[in-house]
Amino acid sequence: MKKISILLGIIALATINSCAERVIVNREVESKNAGKMLLGIQTLDQFRKEPFKTGVDEEYNRYQIDQSSLSELKKEKLNSYSLVVFVGSWCEDSHREFPRLIKILDALKYNTEKMQIIAVNRKKESPAGEEGLYNISRVATIIVKKYGKEIGRITEMPETGYLERDLLNILKKDNSSLFK
Repeated sequence: MKKISILLGIIALATINSCAERVIVNREVESKNAGKMLLGIQTLDQFRKEPFKTGVDEEYNRYQIDQSSLSELKKEKLNSYSLVVFVGSWCEDSHREFPRLIKILDALKYNTEKMQIIAVNRKKESPAGEEGLYNISRVATIIVKKYGKEIGRITEMPETGYLERDLLNILKKDNSSLFK
């Protein structure tokens, strides 16, 4: 009887362990056509390493933030929202918009722990399939969420020409709907 209990315990532990989800963060793969490519959940630190750092730094330093929009974003409390950002490390729109977003978030002292970065391949797929949950068909896509619910998104490039203005428009639309 004791042997059966021990055996059942081992089987239960093995089952629990095999069902546990293992999330790989900062997955980097080698692509024949595009060289190194990021896939899946990423941290900002991954973009601070080569071969990604140079491009991110160049666009970050080149971008001039619209200061009036930045001031309004502070008033609208972007820090109370979470972000989900889909990027392609191979994508020109991502190369442009992602560093700009980081510069805006840095200027706002945004808690980047509230931002999830998901890198996709050229088919716009991630290893865990998050693109399906968010209906992603193009990148860069920046999704603004409040209390776990999507309130707006920016896809490929901002409609106004300025990422901070589009973010502001999303927040103002959300805040005006609170009073209806």
